Parts: sequence; C-alpha cells; structure tokens
Amino acid sequence: MSKRSVLTTLFLFLVVGAIGSPAYAQEATATGATTLAQWSIITGGFALAFAAGLAAIAQGLGVSKAAEALARNPSAAGEIRGALILGLVLIESLVIYVLLISLILFFLDPFGIAG
Repeated sequence: MSKRSVLTTLFLFLVVGAIGSPAYAQEATATGATTLAQWSIITGGFALAFAAGLAAIAQGLGVSKAAEALARNPSAAGEIRGALILGLVLIESLVIYVLLISLILFFLDPFGIAG
C-alpha cells in the first residue's frame, strides 16, 4: 500500500467525519459556559495527546541518533551523553508545559464565566 493511498484514505475519513458530525450534534445549551468548558477540556486533551506523541517520536529519534554517534565515535561519549540528556530534558519540558496548561483548563475557570 503506497503512502499516497494511505494519506488519501485518511483524508477521506476526515472529510466524511467532518461532514457527518453535525448529525450527532446535541441541542444548544442555555448558557455558553458549559459549552466553553467542554471545548476547553477537549482542546486540552488533544493538545496533550499531540504533545506527548510528538515528544515520544522526537525522543526516540534523539536516542537513536545518539546511539549511532556513540557507535561511530566512542571516545566522544561524554559530550554526546551531555547533549542527549539536555535535548531530552528540553523536549520533555515542552510536554510538561502542555500538561500544565491542560490542567489549568480542566480544573480552573481561566475565562471567569462560571459565575
């Protein structure tokens, strides 16, 4: 299966889902506060999922390249290890920032509309 057909199929599912989603929509609520709270939770969840997934990919690539560099030049192990740990810490700190923002959206009222 080619990459183009996979992307085309994924795009087709995305379009069908976007067109069909209003059929399952609920009636409008009396206040906009509930809707905003629901969307902030959904947004925080998606942001955390994307951040964690992409950080895992970046960390895997970083460790892979560090192992490759160590295999090519074992005498530079100290410098490679230091750069690897610094890079992993910076990648993980981005995920922690997204987690913090998601927790604020989940548990606090950042927009001040709840009353």
